[in-house]
Amino acid sequence: MPLYAFAILAAGWILWVLPFFLVHKQKQPAKQLDKRARWGIILVGVGYAIVWQGHFWEMQLRAWRLALCIIFLMFAALLSWTGAGALGRQWRLDAGLTADHQLVTAGPYRFVRHPIYTSMLCTLCATGALLAPWWLFVPSILFFIAGTEIRVHIEEKLLAAHFGEQFTEYKRRVPAYIPFLR
Repeated sequence: MPLYAFAILAAGWILWVLPFFLVHKQKQPAKQLDKRARWGIILVGVGYAIVWQGHFWEMQLRAWRLALCIIFLMFAALLSWTGAGALGRQWRLDAGLTADHQLVTAGPYRFVRHPIYTSMLCTLCATGALLAPWWLFVPSILFFIAGTEIRVHIEEKLLAAHFGEQFTEYKRRVPAYIPFLR
């Protein structure tokens, strides 16, 4: 695998993660927090770890893999910047609500309820497309989806309790984190 492929992947990851550090500075304390969502973070982390387990440094680079990686990284960066920007100070690592929490439905939230999770899925797919054989990519996706589903369920329970019918209507119209999939 040529060094420039790793440089592209590293640059994409940095571009993807940067908005979370910028938004994090403005964070407000949570009024309501559900730490059970951390189990989802662990499973997502396992999914990311699995995708790196092959002998990727020995692989021959295929142009289609690099192109797919770049496309996924572009979508990941776009969604992380717009998603974190739309959430602003409401963004947090843990599942929680602030005292003056607003239901964000603008920007990428018009297309998916959890665009940051979509961006994470795109980052995983970019990494997998470039580095992983299918037998590692499939379980990494399964762990990612299991962890993300835990987080989505917990976060949406908090949002439904706080916003009631407004969130129920939003949930009815907009898919969770995979566009066009309800």
